[in-house]
Amino acid sequence: MRTLRVLLAGSAGVGHQDHQAEMYAPGFAAHPGFRVVAEMMDPAELARPDVDVVSVCVPFERRVEVVTAALRAGKHVLVDKPVALTSGECAEIAAVAAETGLVCLPAYHQRFHPAVRAAREAVAAGRVGLPWNAQADFLVAGGGPVWPYGELLNFAPYATDALHAIAGLPVVSVYALAGHVAEDAGGGGPEDLVTLCLTHERGMTSTVVAGRTPPVAGARGLSLHRYRISGSHGTLLADATRPGVVVRSEEAARTAWAGHGTVHRMLTELHDAVTGGRPAELGPADALAALRLVEGARESIATGGVVHLDAREETSEHAERAGTR
Repeated sequence: MRTLRVLLAGSAGVGHQDHQAEMYAPGFAAHPGFRVVAEMMDPAELARPDVDVVSVCVPFERRVEVVTAALRAGKHVLVDKPVALTSGECAEIAAVAAETGLVCLPAYHQRFHPAVRAAREAVAAGRVGLPWNAQADFLVAGGGPVWPYGELLNFAPYATDALHAIAGLPVVSVYALAGHVAEDAGGGGPEDLVTLCLTHERGMTSTVVAGRTPPVAGARGLSLHRYRISGSHGTLLADATRPGVVVRSEEAARTAWAGHGTVHRMLTELHDAVTGGRPAELGPADALAALRLVEGARESIATGGVVHLDAREETSEHAERAGTR
């Protein structure tokens, strides 16, 4: 297996998160296809000749600058989620990725979960017929709020991206609700629970519940992660917390599986795309779709109405063209 050399750029994320230290650096170290060669101290290091891939977790105010600079320096990129805070910034990154033809993979690693992959294969094979409705639950027990962003930007895109991977049908409209369930939430803080009612192309509908709940006794992390797909010829239930073994310690309990986790599988896709000279399954267009959905949901929460994403995109693109004249 060809070894790709990795530069770690930054350690920032949504709120208190440090996915670089907690997920990506350990993931690269454990994967036989990668070797971490350095941590970025200066933007000039993006042009290092001994680097093939840059793992980007810089603060959002520098995200577009660093990702586009890495791409223009000839480096493939893994970008922490969300790729940017706005769809406009994400569109800038997508344009440079398309211009360079390099891999730019947003880290929505939950779509690589074996349960999600199995559901995707089953739907593609027609085992439930034509999908007409989907339900997704993505709930994490415990942990702190992600100031000032909230779980609409943090957790909900994991579920919506997985749904897109399973059904392959883009969202055209959204109605959203947001609230608080944790005891220490509220008081003007970011939402920790969101419900998204979505309409997809070809008339499929879906409901996504995502967020963070108070701690569950004896457990931590993902407490509910499942997808129910209803079709014209059957129903499929994919529970991403099973099969698994519950490992209990003095501090808490966690679920463990045999085999590789979602981050390892995502990095395998990154490696295969780079070494195979092909686009990655997951790219800037998927990140852009996720952010446009978040923005539409924000608008729906503010107005109390349904937001049509295609109309928002047309308005945004018209404004962008007008601004360049």
